[in-house]
Amino acid sequence: MSPTRFASEHRWIYYGAILLLLALVVIGLVRYTSISRNNEAATKANQLADAAEEAGFRRPNTAVIESALGTDGGVVCENPASALKSALWKINVSNGAAFVGQRPVIGDGRTLRAEAAILEIYCPEKLDDFKGRIDDLKLDDTVRR
Repeated sequence: MSPTRFASEHRWIYYGAILLLLALVVIGLVRYTSISRNNEAATKANQLADAAEEAGFRRPNTAVIESALGTDGGVVCENPASALKSALWKINVSNGAAFVGQRPVIGDGRTLRAEAAILEIYCPEKLDDFKGRIDDLKLDDTVRR
């Protein structure tokens, strides 16, 4: 049997090997992208956990941070200085009552500093707008540790 006759009769082996090689390349590229994205999320989550420890909080679970914020900050970075989010901060910094009994109080600034740390790590371009929105709030260290 001549080599050219073997190659022409078994051409499907060559095509199958090429398709298998292309499939492996595609799978490798997809896995590489996924792993690099996971590494970026883990790095940012560790940075945030370190910042929380420096601020006096217990070290949060980095796996939870990774799943909640991912690589882009998730919902925290979606227009953090909007009027709605500003109103929600002001509502949450109250005496805890509902309806007519609700009164503003001097809130603990650590929560807003924590959000600023998230913005600084995940979306630093939005940090200045956020800080401009919270400048009018009266904050202090009011919660005991």
